[in-house]
Amino acid sequence: MWVFLAKRIGIGLITIWALSLFSFILIQLPKGDYVTSEMIALQMEGENVTDEELENLRIYFGLDKPVHMQYLSWIGNMMRGNLGYSYAQRTPVNDILGQRLLLTVLYAAATIVFIWVVAIPIGILSAVRQYSFADYSFTTLGFIGVAVPDFLLALLFLWLGFVFFGVSMGGLFSPEFVDAPWNLARIWDLTKHLFIPIIVLGTSGTASLIRIVRANLLDELHKPYVVAARARGLREWRLIIKYPVRLALNPAVSLTAYIFPFLISGSVIVSVVLSLPTIGPTLLQSLLEQDLQLAGAIIFLAGVMTVVGTLISDILLGLLDPRIRQA
Repeated sequence: MWVFLAKRIGIGLITIWALSLFSFILIQLPKGDYVTSEMIALQMEGENVTDEELENLRIYFGLDKPVHMQYLSWIGNMMRGNLGYSYAQRTPVNDILGQRLLLTVLYAAATIVFIWVVAIPIGILSAVRQYSFADYSFTTLGFIGVAVPDFLLALLFLWLGFVFFGVSMGGLFSPEFVDAPWNLARIWDLTKHLFIPIIVLGTSGTASLIRIVRANLLDELHKPYVVAARARGLREWRLIIKYPVRLALNPAVSLTAYIFPFLISGSVIVSVVLSLPTIGPTLLQSLLEQDLQLAGAIIFLAGVMTVVGTLISDILLGLLDPRIRQA
């Protein structure tokens, strides 16, 4: 197990370095830089900007240095926990992303728990009761859940909340708790507001996981070792939970590694629609403004989350299936 874990950590570190390089190159691809965007914005407001002022800005932000020097400076700060300085907001990136990153990870983790708690029992029931009314019902709901876009579901909840209850369903806090210090009252208020984002973001993942668990469990239930166990007189549910379910969960565990980073950074439109104070809208704004430090930090952190999610899924897979950790 330790050799297996060491290999996965080594691969993860190499992947993180590659992600940092890719993130930096990706941000450098658009023509111009932050100073160019700032110049265009000032000119649209009718202000004149001299070449000397532009050059001074580039020197101030370190944009006059060669690209490789900018990368070394950027990744060096990242390794020290300094995420850089936002050009557009004139604020350290750590201050901008502090609470937003915490809230993003919190509701992403809560959504994954929701997906697992709902999808796995339903997937097992659908496989064990194949072609029953419950199986057909859950399969139909699964297709609907996969087909409906997350942002459309978010808009539906906002409409229902306004029409039938006269309240806004957006945000993660009530107005009086938005800027309040952390205490039990604020945590309870956050817990009450997490319900809608979790359902919106977890619907498609839940629907997909139900289908995966059902398909894999059906495949396991028709294998010879299950038939042999039944012939020996093992009780049905004990047999199903102890052997086929463990193997059927392998792809479901792997799916977690891909769901987590999507919830971290891929739900930008949902976060905008529901007015969620997460890093998704911040990433969109920083890319539009070509804010290198802020956008690079968010993309890099999303990549690190992907690696961490993959590592966790690999560890869980190794615990579930001895064949994987011995490979």
